[in-house]
Amino acid sequence: MAIVKEERIGGQRLILGDCLEVMPLLGEFDAVVTDPPYGIGEGGDKNRSRGKVAPVGNYKSDKWDSTTADAQIKLAVRMSKSAIVFGGNYYDLPPTSCWLVWDKQNGANDFADCELAWTNLTKAVRRIYWRWNGMIRKGSDIRQHPTQKPLGVMEWCINHLPDTAQTILDPFMGSGTTLVAGQKLGRQGTGIELDPDYFDIACKRVDEATRQPDLFVEPAPQATQEVLL
Repeated sequence: MAIVKEERIGGQRLILGDCLEVMPLLGEFDAVVTDPPYGIGEGGDKNRSRGKVAPVGNYKSDKWDSTTADAQIKLAVRMSKSAIVFGGNYYDLPPTSCWLVWDKQNGANDFADCELAWTNLTKAVRRIYWRWNGMIRKGSDIRQHPTQKPLGVMEWCINHLPDTAQTILDPFMGSGTTLVAGQKLGRQGTGIELDPDYFDIACKRVDEATRQPDLFVEPAPQATQEVLL
């Protein structure tokens, strides 16, 4: 069965299952906002090995980032009018005028200085500065997934979507940050996650965002950040 489990929390729909099997059952979306595997080995073991520089959590050891998810991303983009795909530089996607650049202000360590999100938006390149490095990172997020994005960064990404983009798909939900951001910003999200443990974490985070929205004190960054020519 494609959908193993499903929860509806607030305006969000969370699905446990394989996104390649689930997506054909869902219809179209206004936008896809997602952070798929990059195929560069960013699993639990690799992140744990960096703990001397930037402790990032006791993640489970897995090999989910050993390959890219080309078929899944192509399908998700086809299903959506607008698209924001982190790690799009690792995928065979069309040329774009608008990359969203997250500058992590990492300093002297072996983490990447920036991460890139491919979009099909008709804008110039944009950049946000958001430190995400060990104990000195910005915001109050608790990292529960090795490639988890800051809530503020995902809010910033969603704010770049057209106002008409009210339904958002995240086929690689992970710990649920895209759906938490969508809940805060009044968008209806559908997230798909293959791992039962991360599915449960995402459900808990979305439920907390629904029940106690004031816990998330970071203001949603507006889509007016630096333009890169």
